[in-house]
Amino acid sequence: MIDNKINEDEFQNPFVFNTNWENAFEDEEFVKVFSSDILENYIINKRWYGGKASTLKYIEVVDFFKITSKSNTYYGVLLEVNFKEAFYQHYFMPLAFMAEDELDTNTIIAPVKMNGQAGFLVDALHQEDFRKLLFDKIINSKEKSESNVKFHKGEKLEEKEYKTSKFMGVEQSNTSIIYNNTLVLKIFRRIYISMNPDYEISRFLTERMNFKSSPSYMGSISVVMTDGNITLGLMQELVPNQGDTWQFMLGEVDKIFDNLKYKKINISKLPDIELFKRLKINEVPHEIIDWAGLSIFMRIQTLATRTAEMHIALGSDVHETAFTPTTYNGDYTVWLKNRLTYQFQNRLNILENNLHKLDGLALELANQFLDHKKEIRKLFLDFDWTKMKSERIRIHGDYHLGQVLVNGDDFYILDFEGEPESTIRDRKVKQPPLKDVAGMFRSFHYSIYATIFNNKDKYPFEQEELFRAGEILFKYFVGVFIQTYIEVAQDGNLNIGYNKEIDFLLKYCLLEKAVYELGYELNSRPRWAVIPLTGIASIMEFNKAAITK
Repeated sequence: MIDNKINEDEFQNPFVFNTNWENAFEDEEFVKVFSSDILENYIINKRWYGGKASTLKYIEVVDFFKITSKSNTYYGVLLEVNFKEAFYQHYFMPLAFMAEDELDTNTIIAPVKMNGQAGFLVDALHQEDFRKLLFDKIINSKEKSESNVKFHKGEKLEEKEYKTSKFMGVEQSNTSIIYNNTLVLKIFRRIYISMNPDYEISRFLTERMNFKSSPSYMGSISVVMTDGNITLGLMQELVPNQGDTWQFMLGEVDKIFDNLKYKKINISKLPDIELFKRLKINEVPHEIIDWAGLSIFMRIQTLATRTAEMHIALGSDVHETAFTPTTYNGDYTVWLKNRLTYQFQNRLNILENNLHKLDGLALELANQFLDHKKEIRKLFLDFDWTKMKSERIRIHGDYHLGQVLVNGDDFYILDFEGEPESTIRDRKVKQPPLKDVAGMFRSFHYSIYATIFNNKDKYPFEQEELFRAGEILFKYFVGVFIQTYIEVAQDGNLNIGYNKEIDFLLKYCLLEKAVYELGYELNSRPRWAVIPLTGIASIMEFNKAAITK
């Protein structure tokens, strides 16, 4: 949290209101000035604000609730941000009014005078009294509550009293608070008039399935609206970890590329395999083990096991409709094809508009992608649900190395909110579990290329040689993961189909992920567009000369 010092000017030019704080949101003038003059300047600079690429039109307070501690009144404010591009987003903002000597922060929203009383509007999460209040409300929550704000205490929550609270890391799209060094309360900033999938899946995995490889559900905060329930906060156990698996993987892949030099490995002699070839660890050629080491493959095996166990848990409930496995049908196929053809066309447009930013291999692969666009579109349209024998389940939906924590030799899976670009309804659609597997494979691919890009002067090889070695390494990572995943999934009676169907779904989902990534890279860092473009070329088995020459 970056604090700005409160300067003298801010004292001199406060917003003046003729209402007291206790009735502020019943006062039309306060609501009007707060939502326009005050909020518009404040919100656009926040990390959690997701509308930076669009033009803000106006902000509206759509609802609020009051919540009081022994000494203060706070508001939970639900905002609708409307954009000139004709769409809107909803946000949650907890609000406090504090005199200067009561402030726990220098990060203020605005100086105000409320009915003659001078003070500051601040995000209430910066006030310890408010953080303690949320904790106490969850700990002491009752099943029956008259209020439309519902606090829920999870079955596993044993903490009895508030001791400490602090922010966790840098503020991202949500704000996380650590309590007593044992619990994390994630406050959702962007909200949806629907149960948040992170809350829904976390509670289901903990209380219905007793799944051990994700942080246990401990409690939640929600608000009941006429249109549906909005999840405002999710409390989970704080799990011991050594950081996320993305950072871990970057370190491992760096060591592997270092070995090329130290072990004097001839890249052109490394044995190559087909993508999706299943491999037990003892089937990985000794040249590859000599180069990459055994331990990385053992870690990948563990990650594959935990991934399969997550899917078994998500797909083994027959009572709770939201989690009952289901078959493929025409409705799903229409939804899938509409979504993917729209996304594909969007990515084609972005690519054609950004070709001038690309050169070398990226430009070569981009032109190849454009030359083969009909084939790629055809693959998306070739989804024939009548041939599918596997089942669809609720999935993680945004599964990659950054969503997994390293815990010694093991892993914790977290963050079940789903794909940020998708609507809340789309995130809850049951999908092939192999879509998560494909997401992890794309993340493996990224970790390899990110290592090459970030250390280009460190390894004494041409970039093309490193790319070739990287593609080979990627296929062995995939081979060991998929072998273990299939074994564990089938042992747990998860219906993922037979080999031919598994390969088709993996190819389909990998292509979907890589096309999705292409838009992101072209918009934010065109140099990296080579990563999804290489992925697409590999999946489609285009003329391999472009990649391997």
